[in-house]
Amino acid sequence: MKTRIIREAIQLFGERGFDGTSIQSIAETVDIRKPSLLYHFKSKEELRDEAIKYLISRWVNELPRLLTNAVSGYDRFSSIIMSLVSFFLKDANRARFALREMLDRPGEIGELVKLQLSPWNKMIVDYIELGQKGETIRKDLNPRAYIMQVMLMVLGSVAMGDAASVIFELDSEPSGARIDELVRIARESLFTQPDKVEQKKKKKAATD
Repeated sequence: MKTRIIREAIQLFGERGFDGTSIQSIAETVDIRKPSLLYHFKSKEELRDEAIKYLISRWVNELPRLLTNAVSGYDRFSSIIMSLVSFFLKDANRARFALREMLDRPGEIGELVKLQLSPWNKMIVDYIELGQKGETIRKDLNPRAYIMQVMLMVLGSVAMGDAASVIFELDSEPSGARIDELVRIARESLFTQPDKVEQKKKKKAATD
């Protein structure tokens, strides 16, 4: 029941914003009474905090698996970026909720995310810096700024993608041109010669 409440709260917070969503409306969406909801969460503020933690927990659990299962840097990039995009595409209100919170409470959200994701953020930074010592990742790239920009691109593309697709006359389907272009930009901004990296990997696989 707590998970159901959190998921519905994310939907409504994403659609209407925190101030535009009442405890009563969340309870009605979950099909329970308001006192029953307040049994699980003492206030709307507590529910909002738990909803943020719910989104963050996905990456606390998912990133180690993605980083350790991939056999190459290129595979790690593909796994992480596609998992990130897929997670928010499953429900665009996840992205809208995250962006709203970043705008409304930048300090609080920043500290919360930093606390929860700091070890895994460092892991990705270390991976990028290791690649920079070799020949696979661009040496002029700032790892932390890169991670931030990719996250903002994903959130913005998902949260505002439908409207932007109309403006620029693009296919608004999740697998449409805007998502493909986002992944291409992120890939080519990271690797020195992504196409050659991929070709080399395929050639090696064919000869093994």
